[in-house]
Amino acid sequence: MNETIQLLISGIAQGMIYSLVAFGYNMTYATSRMFNFSNGNFLMLGGVVGYALYMSAKLPFIAMLLGIVLVGLIMGWILYKTSIEPSLQSKSNVAWILATLAFGIILKNSVEVFWSTDDFRFESPLGNTPLRFGTVGVYPQEILIIIVSLLIVVGVEAFKKYSILGKAIVAVSEDKNTASLMGINQHFIILFSFLLASVIACIAGTLVAPITLVSATMGTVLGVKAYAVSIIGGLESGYGVLLGGLIIGVSESLTARFISTGYKDAPGFILLILILLFLPSGIFGKKVIKKV
Repeated sequence: MNETIQLLISGIAQGMIYSLVAFGYNMTYATSRMFNFSNGNFLMLGGVVGYALYMSAKLPFIAMLLGIVLVGLIMGWILYKTSIEPSLQSKSNVAWILATLAFGIILKNSVEVFWSTDDFRFESPLGNTPLRFGTVGVYPQEILIIIVSLLIVVGVEAFKKYSILGKAIVAVSEDKNTASLMGINQHFIILFSFLLASVIACIAGTLVAPITLVSATMGTVLGVKAYAVSIIGGLESGYGVLLGGLIIGVSESLTARFISTGYKDAPGFILLILILLFLPSGIFGKKVIKKV
């Protein structure tokens, strides 16, 4: 029983990481109708930069966090200028797919060339000693992941609901042309959404690094699973990605424990197929009716 509870907590923490990356997918899709398929490698970038600043350069945790945010902003801006903006101007339905995939590959290869192809252990700033709740042990980093992930998603959703800029994001996601007629700079809003998604992905990389290994390939599988989470939860639902992340994270932990670690990825993708068959817009997705 105690082992099952520990697995549930670990699954929830892993699911929260999926949710953060998926939240970035949703942010960019809502404003531009484009996915950033390099988002998983932005997670990797956050882990690598965090390791370089915290473990190698021995900077304080707050300084490391500021450095990660800065890197996320810079790389998010470069992504937008090199991959997204040209696609928007060309009005191509497929150019952004290839452009974001290529950007992610370049990012991964650059880290391998200029940093390393090895795996590195990232020590948690909270330590590696489990917190004991009765007979149940929980790593402090797992609790931190859950708390920070919830704060980010709830905070961004509140920002969208109550702030002027947030309402502009919602307006652009509803109808870009109408938002432009109302005086909203849709290009700035789209850029802002990509910057925010990039920063969130980098923070997710730093959060997950202490419970995994830091490497140039750490974001590949996480990015794919986060895409599945965004589809399951609903492409425009912030809280939907939390549910999707929880479902996949917990199902993976329980499958690894009671069936086999070789099958732990299966439940999430089986659920994805079922959602696409019976709820194409996701659990909390909006049905779109097009006028013809």
